[in-house]
Amino acid sequence: MKTRALALVISLLATFSLQAQTNERYIEVTGTSEIEIVPDKIHYLIEIREYFEEEFDGKSKPEEYRTKVPLPKIEQGLRKVLAETGIPQNAIRTQEVGDYWRQQGQDFLVSKQLDITLTDFNQINEIVSRIDTKGVHNMRIGELENKDMLAYHQKGKIEALKAAQKKAVYLVEALGKRLGGVIRIVEQESGNAFPFAQSNVLSSDAASFDNFRTIKKNYSMQVRFEITD
Repeated sequence: MKTRALALVISLLATFSLQAQTNERYIEVTGTSEIEIVPDKIHYLIEIREYFEEEFDGKSKPEEYRTKVPLPKIEQGLRKVLAETGIPQNAIRTQEVGDYWRQQGQDFLVSKQLDITLTDFNQINEIVSRIDTKGVHNMRIGELENKDMLAYHQKGKIEALKAAQKKAVYLVEALGKRLGGVIRIVEQESGNAFPFAQSNVLSSDAASFDNFRTIKKNYSMQVRFEITD
């Protein structure tokens, strides 16, 4: 008998809980924000590759390539340029090393990508204007950072929550109701509004980097509020 009574109580509680969820009145809105961040650390990626001197003489055919310029020599020249522009050696990090098959020369040619940490976009202009591009396969801006990035993230999320609340208030008040407490908050995936990637070797014109001078971070928060009379 006690077992049946307990089962009945559980059944009633389950029914009541389900009914309460069904009758729950709420509004769910999404708030968004965008924060602009000025980077104070710029990762500039330069990929260097071995090549043959005959490639650039304007007359030799691929099968005539003989004089390979080794990777250490190319890297030495690059590091000399970086030193001349005031970039310390501890700001240069080897990101990856590999080799690839170049059919024209019938030989394996080694490549290396360097991650160079800069503090000023003008340093990029100096590098591009000085570097010997024959051994450079690719140059591009990588990750942009700011030492206060966490504080910017927090600000972006708070602004998105405020936007959601503001939206919910005017929608609910338009129905003659009042906005209640928060039921649920779901942080949606944030996006980065990065400009185009700089590939290959571009002009040293400062305007080439204007689009990179700020990082745009987008934040989106989905919030469910109670609705009261």
